[in-house]
Amino acid sequence: MPRDPYEVLGVSRNATAEEIQKAYRKLSKKYHPDRNPGDKQAENAYKEVQEAYEILNDPQKRAAYDRYGFAGPPPGGFGGGFGNAEQVHVDPEMAEELFRRFMGGFGGFGGFGGFSNLEDLFGGPRRRTGSRTRVRATPTVEPVETEVSIPFLTAALGGTVSIQVGGRQIDVKVPPGIEEGKKLRVPAEATGSTDVLLKVHIEPHPYFRREGNDLLLDVPISIAEAILGGSVEVPTLTGERLEVKVQPGTSSGKRARIRGKGIQGGDLYLVFKVMVPPGEVDAHSRELIAEFARRNPYNPRANVPWASA
Repeated sequence: MPRDPYEVLGVSRNATAEEIQKAYRKLSKKYHPDRNPGDKQAENAYKEVQEAYEILNDPQKRAAYDRYGFAGPPPGGFGGGFGNAEQVHVDPEMAEELFRRFMGGFGGFGGFGGFSNLEDLFGGPRRRTGSRTRVRATPTVEPVETEVSIPFLTAALGGTVSIQVGGRQIDVKVPPGIEEGKKLRVPAEATGSTDVLLKVHIEPHPYFRREGNDLLLDVPISIAEAILGGSVEVPTLTGERLEVKVQPGTSSGKRARIRGKGIQGGDLYLVFKVMVPPGEVDAHSRELIAEFARRNPYNPRANVPWASA
């Protein structure tokens, strides 16, 4: 026998819809398989929470459970419950909708026993009337929100990631160019329970950085390359390697743009970093550098905002 759904969600039998929904969100988040990978006890608790919420979130199912429990109504339907009631006349189309909702809502509680059609349900033949019976729509179950980490290249180029939901593995399609913080929806048909919203976190890349659809790549160059110019080989997002010229007089921080080599039509920017040889240089090299400075006087801090402060 399943546990009492009120006990599962930890709410009183007089709990409001808001209190039930709040309890469900808290427990569903606590026991979600993505937060408890491989934990069979948490997986069972998660399923129990979903089943309890399915009952208590539906006013019809909740009313049936409050009256009959899991056993369902006794054979022959509701006894005198409908027979003693005043005759109800509804619009045929609305009656069909009411019948579908009512019958479908109690599918997990043993059916109605004596009811097989609208005449049985409403106590006589259908009759058209000018007034309509209002049917309250069954509240939808809010999607479960969780987070997923996606490799940098998958986020940039598109692909799939595998997630575990309720003990089943699901491949989720990732559109190319998805950004940090965006959400992917996994429909209930795929999860077998409810919709899941995946908040995307993009894992860092070893050397590429992202600015919108543009990519940045730090490119170290030597003092000689910075002064005289040269060429360097650089990688691209797709694994292609390109030969790129370094212009003479390139300073640290200067950028070179390679059009169309970013994400979804964005650009790739090479950010040059002038590197000084580590350690002490020999005496002759120091003399050459000193001679170079005398021949090429230049103050790199002449135009910074704080130079005259």
